[in-house]
Amino acid sequence: MEALIPVINKLQDVFNTVGADIIQLPQIVVVGTQSSGKSSVLESLVGRDLLPRGTGVVTRRPLILQLVHVSPEDGRKGAGDENDPATWKNPRHLAKEVDAAEWGKFLHTKNKIYTDFDEIRQEIENETERISGNNKGISPEPIHLKIFSANVVNLTLVDLPGMTKVPVGDQPKDIELQIRELILQFISNPNSIILAVTAANTDMATSEALKIAREVDPDGRRTLAVITKLDLMDAGTDAMDVLMGRVIPVKLGIIGVVNRSQLDINNKKSVADSIRDEYGFLQKKYPSLANRNGTKYLARTLNRLLMHHIRDCLPELKTRINVLAAQYQSLLNSYGEPVEDKSATLLQLITKFATEYCNTIEGTAKYIETSELCGGARICYIFHETFGRTLESVDPLGGLNTIDILTAIRNATGPRPALFVPEVSFELLVKRQIKRLEEPSLRCVELVHEEMQRIIQHCSNYSTQELLRFPKLHDAIVEVVTCLLRRRLPVTNEMVHNLVAIELAYINTKHPDFADACGLMNNNIEEQRRNRLARELPSAVARDKPVPVARKLSAREQRDCEVIERLIKSYFLIVRKNIQDSVPKAVMHFLVNHVKDTLQSELVGQLYKSLLLDDLLTESEDMAQRRKEAADMLKALQRASQIIAEIRETHLW
Repeated sequence: MEALIPVINKLQDVFNTVGADIIQLPQIVVVGTQSSGKSSVLESLVGRDLLPRGTGVVTRRPLILQLVHVSPEDGRKGAGDENDPATWKNPRHLAKEVDAAEWGKFLHTKNKIYTDFDEIRQEIENETERISGNNKGISPEPIHLKIFSANVVNLTLVDLPGMTKVPVGDQPKDIELQIRELILQFISNPNSIILAVTAANTDMATSEALKIAREVDPDGRRTLAVITKLDLMDAGTDAMDVLMGRVIPVKLGIIGVVNRSQLDINNKKSVADSIRDEYGFLQKKYPSLANRNGTKYLARTLNRLLMHHIRDCLPELKTRINVLAAQYQSLLNSYGEPVEDKSATLLQLITKFATEYCNTIEGTAKYIETSELCGGARICYIFHETFGRTLESVDPLGGLNTIDILTAIRNATGPRPALFVPEVSFELLVKRQIKRLEEPSLRCVELVHEEMQRIIQHCSNYSTQELLRFPKLHDAIVEVVTCLLRRRLPVTNEMVHNLVAIELAYINTKHPDFADACGLMNNNIEEQRRNRLARELPSAVARDKPVPVARKLSAREQRDCEVIERLIKSYFLIVRKNIQDSVPKAVMHFLVNHVKDTLQSELVGQLYKSLLLDDLLTESEDMAQRRKEAADMLKALQRASQIIAEIRETHLW
């Protein structure tokens, strides 16, 4: 099972290369307040002075520290694949000679080897200032450091800024909130082990580290407490109850350590000497607990906890990696392959767009819209609902009143009184009413034209996502189709105008439906006339706007007005029925079907030209970048899946 931690380190390296954090890997996250001894604990685990020291917030970026154990003789051989134990036993795989038993490597400096730990400390400070600036601000972007040594156990640790309460000096006003959010970002990872560091000379009940750990780990299943500065407790007191878990129990345990004092650091006291003195202190002060506390015991415990934690997390981790790999493979497929044959690609995209455009009209598109009517269904709705209801709402006698009808009759008789209702007056008035059908008919054409324009965007968004790769081709196709629709609009409008003009050109009084209406009207006219003679016909006979009449209408005038009204209404209904039937047919023939039949030839004729190939198939920088990122992530996930697959069952126990 010892091989599991190098496996996680390998996975960490794989995902670091793509700068992504989509996989939550098992790791130990160190949290604590400023001056609680976090840095001393980490340096004790490493056995070297390597972390920056100072006042205020010194750790201003997360430090992901991978400790890799190597044997002294193998360590001097070189630095090959540090996560592969076989590398250290086979010099043929070594990439670079290292004349040291301990060294470090940063991710951001590639393959540079650091054998001087003072240089490692300086590089941490320089890299921190490069991202976070030279003030006291913090950054969530981590620094990745590997330490190879025979004096360490395999561990993956994350050092975070110490929690603070009050901004000091030029620290940001919200420094407390920034640090808290950064800590929560790491410890919220369910695969992390929380190393909560608390100083022994403070009340453990007020431990900020344990408090924030309990926010994300209320059961304490992944929290280990470390009590530092055991030698600095007040005289006459000890930490026996705390270390025994009697004050605040912690499920993973409580381990006490002794830190180097600032004087020890100033006097260059080595970590090895400090660990030796720590052991002597524990034997003297806590003899019954000495073998369960101290830096060496802490290192072994962390190693054991991390290995078991990795073992428990591996099945879910493997599933997560495989699911993400499938998702990124699908995403990469949606971005398309790099273009090799531009001529064939252009013709393919043009053909696909034209096909999808026509299929959307026919209702056979691959992507069916479910939230609203689209394409042919919308056109059908315009014809039979919008246009049909608009025509039915047109009143056959709208805009006419009694005075209009009487005036038309008189003007048609000239100086002599007429014995019968003049036919000219009927034609004059009925043409005026028929003319009112032209405006809703032209509006129907406009609505269909707008819908066919909307289909362009629908096809671009849902049916031919490849076009998003080539913005210039997309714009060119939209322009060609828009121009085609624009050219067909006046032709269709002219045809609809002619349909109304045809009805106005000849008033067919011999139309069968009109003749039947006239016969029925003549049979009832005398009876209705007698009934109307019993009362006066008020001026309110007007349909739209009442017009007052200065005198009473005679029986003859009443009869003539009624005859004209009935004739107009009867003939208007016949014409309205014809228009309601012929306008959709004209729109389909001159606009919809013509565009469907000529769309592909129009696109090919205007766009399929050798001089335009390079320009039209210029891929957007954003799409190229997203394809590269998806390809890199897919490669990383596949490599991670391969790494996990290499773990033999015997490694887990």
